[in-house]
Amino acid sequence: RHTRLLLEVARSISRYTLARESAITQTRYPKQAVYPTLLHLGHLYLPTFGLLAALGLACAMSLSLRTAVLCALPPDALWNAGLFTILFAFVASRLLLVATNLRSFLAAPLLLLSVPSLTASGLFLTLLATLVSLRRRHLPLLPTLDAWAPPATLLWAFLAVGHLAEGSDPGLPTPHGLRTSLAGYREHPVALYAALLAFVFTAVLFRRLRRHPRPGATAALGLVLAGATQFLLTFLRLPFTYAPGSPFASLDPIQWVAFALLTAGCALFIAAATLPAELSPARHPLATEA
Repeated sequence: RHTRLLLEVARSISRYTLARESAITQTRYPKQAVYPTLLHLGHLYLPTFGLLAALGLACAMSLSLRTAVLCALPPDALWNAGLFTILFAFVASRLLLVATNLRSFLAAPLLLLSVPSLTASGLFLTLLATLVSLRRRHLPLLPTLDAWAPPATLLWAFLAVGHLAEGSDPGLPTPHGLRTSLAGYREHPVALYAALLAFVFTAVLFRRLRRHPRPGATAALGLVLAGATQFLLTFLRLPFTYAPGSPFASLDPIQWVAFALLTAGCALFIAAATLPAELSPARHPLATEA
């Protein structure tokens, strides 16, 4: 009898606590525009960001078939090279994560593998592997980068929409903004800005490819646009907090990446300007019949 009474009291307290937390949540975070999970049925979990990333990757790969023709490259070879680059980046990043956190992997392998692990070392290994892959497939570097430029910005647009949906790219507070993160206050929808600009850049780069510019010019323009956009958008994001005494504290991490993109874009512009006109895509020996 006393046990039953205690259970009833515990249930009442639990219901009151849940109702109170629900009321507080609705008061603090009213009408959040955050949808991190698209489907959750039992053990079936479908994250919104993952679905948009997969959809963006499929659209980018499909677009590369069209840009390959514009750059006079074999579409099948470019498709295989892009697929190899994506798979290598995924596998290499996971292997580096496991190698540097072996004990954590043995304790909770699925939890560790679900952690985002794209690092500078993983990108460097992917770059080396991509260069080797392009050489083995006899794909010239600069036209290949040109053909990948519009698909890359298209993928960037889908990823930005994914960040907007899950609220993982918070902006600075503003009275005229949107509630796009778990903070609940109105802020600059930085992910929305990035997505819209990325879609515009995709159209601009694709239109530029149709004019058959010098090899490397389209990729250089894409790097400059992406770098400048990311650098400027950091002024609307929440600032990154470095550890005390960090040598990189003069700039935000995204600003360092943007600076690298701008540098690479300027170097490609110089390389494209110094190439002879005979190496235009229309005269490349690997040209395909449109």
